[in-house]
Amino acid sequence: MAKAPKVLLIEDDQSVANLISRYLEEENIKIEHIANGTDGLSYIESKLPDLVLLDLNLPDANGLDILKKIHIEKIPSEVIIITGHGNVNVVVEAMKYGAFDFLAKPFDGERLTVSINNALEHHRLTGIVEEFEELNRSRFQKFIGRSNPMQAVYSIIENAAPSKATVFILGESGTGKELCAEAIHKLSDRSKSPFVPLNCAAIPKDLVESEIFGHVKGSFTGAMKDREGAVSRADHGTLFLDEIGEMNIDLQAKLLRFLQTGQYQRVGSNSLETVNVRIVCATNRDPLNEVKEGRFREDLYYRLNVIPINLPPLHNRDNDVILIARHFLELFNKEEGKEFTQFAIDVEKEFLKYKWPGNVRQLENTVRNMVVLNKGTEITVAMLPEDVTRNTESKTKVNAADIPTVDRNIEENTNKEFSIMDIKPLWVIEKEAITQAIDVCDGNIPKAAAMLDVSPSTIYRKKQSWD
Repeated sequence: MAKAPKVLLIEDDQSVANLISRYLEEENIKIEHIANGTDGLSYIESKLPDLVLLDLNLPDANGLDILKKIHIEKIPSEVIIITGHGNVNVVVEAMKYGAFDFLAKPFDGERLTVSINNALEHHRLTGIVEEFEELNRSRFQKFIGRSNPMQAVYSIIENAAPSKATVFILGESGTGKELCAEAIHKLSDRSKSPFVPLNCAAIPKDLVESEIFGHVKGSFTGAMKDREGAVSRADHGTLFLDEIGEMNIDLQAKLLRFLQTGQYQRVGSNSLETVNVRIVCATNRDPLNEVKEGRFREDLYYRLNVIPINLPPLHNRDNDVILIARHFLELFNKEEGKEFTQFAIDVEKEFLKYKWPGNVRQLENTVRNMVVLNKGTEITVAMLPEDVTRNTESKTKVNAADIPTVDRNIEENTNKEFSIMDIKPLWVIEKEAITQAIDVCDGNIPKAAAMLDVSPSTIYRKKQSWD
């Protein structure tokens, strides 16, 4: 038989408590009864019942205050309100603070048991969903984001990194193509050798070949001495060619030959040189369309496109925009010596609605703009740049509950000498980390959960299992 759910009844009327107990005799439920709000709240915080049956009119407390505390601290207990003095305003207030149901006295046994079973099933499913969501990483190398499109990107990077295959990164400007290339390098066996990025769009077209392959003295006007190119500097490492679509057709042919042989000639030299370099390329254009239009060699495209990685635009990454914005707020707050601690809810709603045509780079600049030009502890809607507020387009209705918890890093000291005697069971390490976070946050579990990048209900469940 499955473990009986734990239900707490907070009710000062003993006759009502007895009646409820009789109604639930046939149910697989473990019910506890407490007659006052103070002891009831203490029980909730320490025992974490699956469900609370909460009377509103208690001798020492208002049941709504208890409900609010459960809601604010994100204690993972469902709540059903029971009262003989309900009205529409009270019902609305209760639902606002997360009550699952509202039962007006007198109620019959069937109504009670149906409500309880529904609440317990909701509690069970919520726990499953939260555990699934926490399997998704919110940080990967230098990326921030836990959306499904980014989880797919992380997986491809991990699988592609150990390979020798060429990677072709596709994505709009500002989506993080260089971060992607750097992640591939760092997770490969070339990580201790150089990572050399080269933006083909930022170099005059007549100098791109020299930048890639190098040149010898006197090979062209201004070549005052021999110069090694990016392929030489990246020997045994990774060369990242960004915006490769800007490369002219003749140079594309030389790049293809280099990819096939590993050999190249410096501009003005007749000697072949050999290096061991992995090539990662990127473009913000549609490469197949470029091939069709004759601007990109078809053979080079198929030689590069062994492992394609498509980076999604920011507006297709669900709530990642909030996690990234909060990261930038913390970063620029420190850089500028400001006192901002958070975005107002309305600001985060605007972030979720805006299309972000410039992607993460535009978001970064937007947050920096607000931090630099304003003062205070909270970023408000009035501080948003005009281009964001003027061009906000609603994709979906955004609720405050949709906005994710703050993402933070907790650094660990990895310099300590480690031996087999230092190995601890995983649950012990987890308990120490959680306990330490709670202590540092002065007992504030939601804040500790945010710092640990988990939901508060996860910490409550862990504490319950330890107890």
